[in-house]
Amino acid sequence: MLFFRKTPNITLKSLSYLRRRFATTLITKPFPDNPTVAYYDDLAADAFSSGDYSALRDVLNKRVQDGFKNSKHTFSFITHSNCSPSIIDKLVETVSHLNGGITRRNALDLLVTRLCKIRRTEEALRVIETLARGGVCVPAACTFYPILSFLTREKSLDHAWRVVDVMAEFGIRLDLIGYNLFLKAYCYGGEFDEAAGVLRKMEEEGIAADSRTFDALVLGACRAGKVDGAMVILRRMVDDGVYMMYSTHMYVIGALLRMKCYEDVMRYVRSFVGRDKLLDAQLLGVLASKLMNLKKVEEAMSILEEMKQRGVPMGYKLRDFYKTNAGKENGARVDAVIAEGGNGV
Repeated sequence: MLFFRKTPNITLKSLSYLRRRFATTLITKPFPDNPTVAYYDDLAADAFSSGDYSALRDVLNKRVQDGFKNSKHTFSFITHSNCSPSIIDKLVETVSHLNGGITRRNALDLLVTRLCKIRRTEEALRVIETLARGGVCVPAACTFYPILSFLTREKSLDHAWRVVDVMAEFGIRLDLIGYNLFLKAYCYGGEFDEAAGVLRKMEEEGIAADSRTFDALVLGACRAGKVDGAMVILRRMVDDGVYMMYSTHMYVIGALLRMKCYEDVMRYVRSFVGRDKLLDAQLLGVLASKLMNLKKVEEAMSILEEMKQRGVPMGYKLRDFYKTNAGKENGARVDAVIAEGGNGV
């Protein structure tokens, strides 16, 4: 049985080579009529573990020819390997000999992503630069995202800006996604002057803010204790019709609770409920849970009562809390009426 059964684009020489290298695999794992992405990933891992980079090249070519792009697991085999510089060089050579266009670019992007996952950003950058020479595989802005994401998360911002300089050498400008990575890192670290500088650069280049931009700004305002400033940003988002991310709400809720502004946080959440049932469940449920943890029984019960009235589902902990305290509240009301001289009717 041939290793690649429906493969008119694979040469007979290549098929013979693959068969010879994977004779044992062929007996136990014949190529299926309807292969999956995971199956191709397994074949790539088998080729790598055997040291057969020609077979790895053929697998990577064939999967795209069959309509399967590389997945985030395609190069996962290097996670558990020694991954020496010589191995990375062999992988670069393999990628350079893949079919041009989407096959080669997709493999480059996924290899860079995997190297960043194992904290090998210098090698990832070297892979990009090596393949970019002579136009073997021209990178795009998204090729650099994993590197920028890793460096900004690690607060290596000077290093990240040097990567931006490398991008510029290839004629690639930092786009909105890249700017947002820097903006969030600066806001999270409380470096607001630097964040303001990022915003100025975006404005100079005519790059409009999106949900993630505003999310970073709200984060920065909340971390600085300037909740009023965060509210101004939120008002602009609403006025401009910008989609508000779930994390944006969480920053505001967390800041108001830290300031013990319980009435304000309840008003804030209630101002957004009634438009989306999923968001209602998230906002009301999270706030009720946080109030419970803070021992704010009356406030938590107020939110849970609203969830009940709106038909918003509760988790079992919220349900138990509500059942336990609903009886207490009713008893407290009766006691109050009796104390005022009423008959409780």
